Amino acid sequence: MEPINLTPHTIDVLVARLGRWSAGRGPLYLLLAARLRRLIDEGALPPGARLPPDRRLATALAVGRTTVVAAYDTLRQEGRLVRRQGSGTRVARAALAPAAPRVTETSNPLFLHLLEAPDDVILLSCAAPSQPPPELAEAYRSLVLPDGDLGYHPAGLGALRTAVAGRYAARGVPTGPAQILVTTGAQQGLSLLTRLLLAPGDGVLVEAPTYPGALDLFREAAAVPLPVAVGPDGVDVAEAIRVMERHRPSLAYVVARFQNPTGTVLPPLAGRRLVEAANALGVPLVDDEVLADLAFAPEPAEPSDSGEPSLSAYGDVIAVGSLSKVVWGGLRIGWVRGPAPLIARLARLKALHDLGSDLPSQLAATRLLDDFGPVLTARTASARAGHDHLRAELARLLPSWSCAPATGGQTLWVRLPHGDGVSFAQLALRHGVAVLPGATTDALGGSIRHLRLHFLAPPEVLSEAVRRLAAAWAEYAPGPDPERASLHGIVV
Repeated sequence: MEPINLTPHTIDVLVARLGRWSAGRGPLYLLLAARLRRLIDEGALPPGARLPPDRRLATALAVGRTTVVAAYDTLRQEGRLVRRQGSGTRVARAALAPAAPRVTETSNPLFLHLLEAPDDVILLSCAAPSQPPPELAEAYRSLVLPDGDLGYHPAGLGALRTAVAGRYAARGVPTGPAQILVTTGAQQGLSLLTRLLLAPGDGVLVEAPTYPGALDLFREAAAVPLPVAVGPDGVDVAEAIRVMERHRPSLAYVVARFQNPTGTVLPPLAGRRLVEAANALGVPLVDDEVLADLAFAPEPAEPSDSGEPSLSAYGDVIAVGSLSKVVWGGLRIGWVRGPAPLIARLARLKALHDLGSDLPSQLAATRLLDDFGPVLTARTASARAGHDHLRAELARLLPSWSCAPATGGQTLWVRLPHGDGVSFAQLALRHGVAVLPGATTDALGGSIRHLRLHFLAPPEVLSEAVRRLAAAWAEYAPGPDPERASLHGIVV
């Protein structure tokens, strides 16, 4: 694309290239930022190009000055623009090449390690049970495939939709099968919701840090993350409400129980406030419940009675769940719970992609949910043992590292005493262990000194992993501490 020659006399050229920038959903400043972002990434606004002053561009576009200021500030935070008093606003000369608004393939180390598993590397980056439970093998052995059935069920097998709906109803969330869409894992559920609800330039409220796979999807959709920090009690609800009031995002995404990656749990009263505010403001709220059942209770009850109530008990919430963390990652069964009209739209969208998830897997999942208590009890007991073992090994070999004990889930959120997680992760990989740097989960550019480590491997594997991490730490010589992490140095 031919670069735009910006001079005081050719602002009309820029306005013309912006085109119908305001024709879309969402706040004007996000729509303007999205169009400018595209011009920068396509080279029409080359590095060093000076953009018009706020007031001048606002006048040319017939918008308020605050719209232009907010659009410029959004791109400044992304590293695309530099704003200095006296020299104006310019396109950054060291623009981040991977920062394209639409991602077409993953560069997420979490996923890349699965695509090309490195030899003799212990993967503490991707958290999932290391082997399936015996109940799953038995469920497949006893399968009886249906007669007179084409095998295409875009919304999911009726029996499985009923079983999943029953689990919600038992938790005090009345749910019918028409409110359940069966997906190929929770990742597909999030992907379908992203495709349906987000357009380029739309704002999406996210926790900081958060599940990196969700950030990948939102970036692939060219949405604009609106990060809200996570504290000891989960997402800062007061700040989340302020963000929703100011920006009216097209979607809000949270992990209320055993937050990924921090492991925090949102208290019930805070959860109710969040749901009520989102409903009042008309913001679709997605609650990722993939880890919700993995509470370290002494004797886990039936999953329908486990832990805190679902956010869905407080109002209109779109819940995403899965069996991959309790049963096995290879059982690609997830679901979305929401209003029946939304589920019908998602089912039509899913039909475009795969005509429905694997039917034998759905039959096996239905069988498992008939008597899920023993499976959940065994998995949480194993996770609790792994948690205790990993923390003990870290305390023994890496006492300068700090991490709070988790009350559930599958990962530890570890803080390094110095340096940064991205550079250390590179060294750790050379020592034969893959870890997830915290900065890659944080759209605020924070969590620089953090790592996410899962504790689902057998004890002897966890011990060897910590031994390798300790050897890497002994060699680690960090450079100057970065003030903020690059959001795209390792995109997850």
